[in-house]
Amino acid sequence: MRQEKQALKNLLGSTGAVKFGSFTLSSGKKSDLYVDCRRVTLHPLGAKLIGKIILDKIKNIKVDAIGGLTLGADPITSAVVTLSDLPGFIVRKKEKTHGTKQKIEGLIEPGWSVVIVEDVATTGQSAMQAIEAVEAIGAKVVKVIAVFDREEGASAALKNYDFDPILKKSELITLL
Repeated sequence: MRQEKQALKNLLGSTGAVKFGSFTLSSGKKSDLYVDCRRVTLHPLGAKLIGKIILDKIKNIKVDAIGGLTLGADPITSAVVTLSDLPGFIVRKKEKTHGTKQKIEGLIEPGWSVVIVEDVATTGQSAMQAIEAVEAIGAKVVKVIAVFDREEGASAALKNYDFDPILKKSELITLL
């Protein structure tokens, strides 16, 4: 998997996903570094690499489904679903107010062991929102995987879970 991880790092650089300037992150934090993971998760090669890396990370654990909070997790979930036999789910930020009023769309059942995915982890807030939703229906989170960990608190927030990012900010020093 080392080759896939290096190819993913290269793709982050070549697609312009790593940006410098003044940014406000979804966590509300200010940063001079922004990683636009969708430039990689929605890239054909990026989706394949991420899907393969995640499948390698979960090959030795029982997993019934994979998913996370919309929108960042959506292409990651789709990549894994496409390359595997795992069903996927999407956690809405807010419960639907019409139809079935679901908070979670897709395939997930009480008692299932699930993996939560996200694109960029800063504080772990998005992953925790997804975790709370799936645990509320009785599913068990067995792993949390982020494509990129900014190393700004997500691992502490997710300390009760197996948090296993693909790339960390400290690993991207060659791109910065």
